[in-house]
Amino acid sequence: MSVDVTWTPAWDRTEGEERARALFASVYGTEAAGVWSAPGRVNLIGEHTDYNGGLALPIALPHRTYAAVSRRDDDVVRLVSAQEPSGVREVRLADAAPGAVTGWAAYVVGVAWALREAGHAVGGFDLAIDSCVPFGAGLSSSAALEASVAVALDALHGLGLAGTVDAAGAATDDAGRSTLADVCVRAENEMAGAPTGGMDQAASLRARAGHALLLDCLDGSVQHVPFDLAAHGLALLVVDTRAEHSHVSGEYAQRRASCEEAARRLGVGTLREVADDPQAVGRALETLAAGDDGDLLVRRVRHVVDEIARVGEFVTHLGTGDVTGVGPAMDASHDSLRDDYEVSCRELDLAVDTARASGAHGARMTGGGFGGSAIALVDVGAVEGVAQAVADAFAAAGLHAPAFAVAVAGPPAG
Repeated sequence: MSVDVTWTPAWDRTEGEERARALFASVYGTEAAGVWSAPGRVNLIGEHTDYNGGLALPIALPHRTYAAVSRRDDDVVRLVSAQEPSGVREVRLADAAPGAVTGWAAYVVGVAWALREAGHAVGGFDLAIDSCVPFGAGLSSSAALEASVAVALDALHGLGLAGTVDAAGAATDDAGRSTLADVCVRAENEMAGAPTGGMDQAASLRARAGHALLLDCLDGSVQHVPFDLAAHGLALLVVDTRAEHSHVSGEYAQRRASCEEAARRLGVGTLREVADDPQAVGRALETLAAGDDGDLLVRRVRHVVDEIARVGEFVTHLGTGDVTGVGPAMDASHDSLRDDYEVSCRELDLAVDTARASGAHGARMTGGGFGGSAIALVDVGAVEGVAQAVADAFAAAGLHAPAFAVAVAGPPAG
């Protein structure tokens, strides 16, 4: 017997802005100066490559975080979220420092702190957050929060970094947004203590509607790759497994530390330098295999160099119009993340295996892993059927019911 399928809809802009404004007014008793928003993201391919100087290919989701904000005349930050029952929190920017602010507030205060550290005169503010980006789903709810605050503070303090987003869903100042993305990364790494790379923040701030963002994490450059699945009769199904993940965890940090140790032993700055030279890959794996922890480092490095190559393969297929041809790369990516990088879990594997068995052209986990979401490339007419199969498989396995969404490449923060 089939179970009910739960869908996670994206709010339209009007609804999101009204929700944030209403929360602000009810809490602070006045109207917000404005509302800014930023998207979550789905990474099509290129996982755990960002902190290795590699390539990644995310899209911005239509699901967004909305921030209603007003400036204050002091250095106090007051913040409230519709998703947090703890009420209003208050922090003085003078007291902000790594380790001094905890929970979701660290991502907000961290952005203001990082802007001040970069020399920008940012003062206190009142903020109200409402969001339809699922928390803990591996869809970058933290980056969406950071980016919404970053563009808000940019506008309120006239920093001139974010530019605008035109009618086609493209940002007018990519260089300034690259700077804001760096600020958000510093907030997440240092203030929130999450050792992530920069892919999530780049996707939220630098993406373009209707396109995937080909991000070179070695030099920070981007290319916008047309990504219109509907034109090919396809859809990208997102499966939130409800197995909550967190970047503030020892497992994620261990993966990054392993890659940094491998690069140190190989005498390179990042593993990208190995990946760009096919002959160097074999030599590198032989070198690493000689150590006491050789098997582990070989598997970690093999995933990274192969994943970087898969990004290029994915983009090539998109460029030739052979969109279903990306399926094998998606499948190989998940298998590598499961076996070599060891960041998958029971729920992710079940979602991927069931989607493949139900006709998906390719499926993989997306995001940092240890829970979160999977994605499946399916025919438009198969979306409901694949979602139903996955929901039924979860019920049969005694797991929490997953939630589903269809991802369409949306515009960046603004």
